[in-house]
Amino acid sequence: MRQRVLRDKIRIDGRGLRDIRALSAEVEVIPRVHGSAIFERGETQILGITTLNMLKMEQQLDTLNPENHKRYMHNYNFPPYSTGETGRVGTPKRREIGHGALAERALVPVLPTREEFPYAIRQVSEALGSNGSTSMGSVCASTLALYNAGVPLRAPVAGIAMGLISDTVDGKVEYVALTDILGAEDAFGDMDFKVAGTKDFVTALQLDTKLDGIPASVLAGALHQAKEARLAILDVMNEAIDGPDEMSPFAPRIISVKIPVDQIGAVIGPKGKIINQIQDETGADISIEDDGTIYIGAVDGPSAEAARAQINAIANPQMPEVGERYLGTVVKLAAFGAFISLMPGKDGLLHVSQIRKMHGGKRIENLEEVMKVGDKIQVEIGEIDPKGKLSLVPVLEDGTTGSAE
Repeated sequence: MRQRVLRDKIRIDGRGLRDIRALSAEVEVIPRVHGSAIFERGETQILGITTLNMLKMEQQLDTLNPENHKRYMHNYNFPPYSTGETGRVGTPKRREIGHGALAERALVPVLPTREEFPYAIRQVSEALGSNGSTSMGSVCASTLALYNAGVPLRAPVAGIAMGLISDTVDGKVEYVALTDILGAEDAFGDMDFKVAGTKDFVTALQLDTKLDGIPASVLAGALHQAKEARLAILDVMNEAIDGPDEMSPFAPRIISVKIPVDQIGAVIGPKGKIINQIQDETGADISIEDDGTIYIGAVDGPSAEAARAQINAIANPQMPEVGERYLGTVVKLAAFGAFISLMPGKDGLLHVSQIRKMHGGKRIENLEEVMKVGDKIQVEIGEIDPKGKLSLVPVLEDGTTGSAE
């Protein structure tokens, strides 16, 4: 096999030295996930799946590295069926962890910043079939899936595995670089050189060699040959998807708002009361950064906007005025009346005398008989005392109000 490649320039499957196997790319292959794609190169087939979530779901790291969190998490799976074998699928092995780390490193340079795209991203690469460089196939499938999920990558990334065969031919040492190596060429050859990158620059390299050394000119030639292949693969990927799609309706919608640092405590409230109230009322998830940046995630846009409006009302408050009406929530009952929450952090008192007007002026012995915590009541601000405390009056069914006492 080695001599045939060196002398006749014909490989084990009949290809030339620079030939790539048949390529295909397809996106949105699984409708329920946030982003998905299948990339095929010959018998190597990779399924890529992208999942987006709040930044608070990013991986927390407890290592000696100064980085203590990771926003982009790439998991690579190589099940036995990808090579036609049976076997147990258990925890990731050294090879799977290493291939996932290589694919992750190839894509990190083109990811948008946290400010541009405030999402934690989990990418899963599943090897459905394997005959040569599933790690570089994972890079291609991941680019396609990330675009399908709506992630605004700086540029698409593709990868290719290069091989090398060297031997003495007619008394002279010859080196031949192979593009898109098979599993057999990896086993019988002298080098496995994985190169990933965009059309303009390389983002990741990995080289395994059985030789004591490789001439610089041979390695440079392999890099140029890899770029030719990378550009050809990028053209095929570009036909499948040439930019970020609209985000899936199943993906969370995340918006950000900046508040003064000294208002963070007001938004959180005592023992988290205020932030929990906002999350319960709107259904949004809220995470707060130390610099005052608040990320709001929800299953739809209106829920996220409702949470942002409540946060802005606390951090950038507008003083309520007499005559303004609110649909308030009963948060506490007392002998002299009920405390009504008009908005997070702003409560008012609905006096028992005003509550009687809601029930035809009848005497009320026990407030719990006519209302309970959590009830929604339409009220109007009747009076604001010099200390800013609010006295409320009910809005009756006919649209009129009682007068503040």
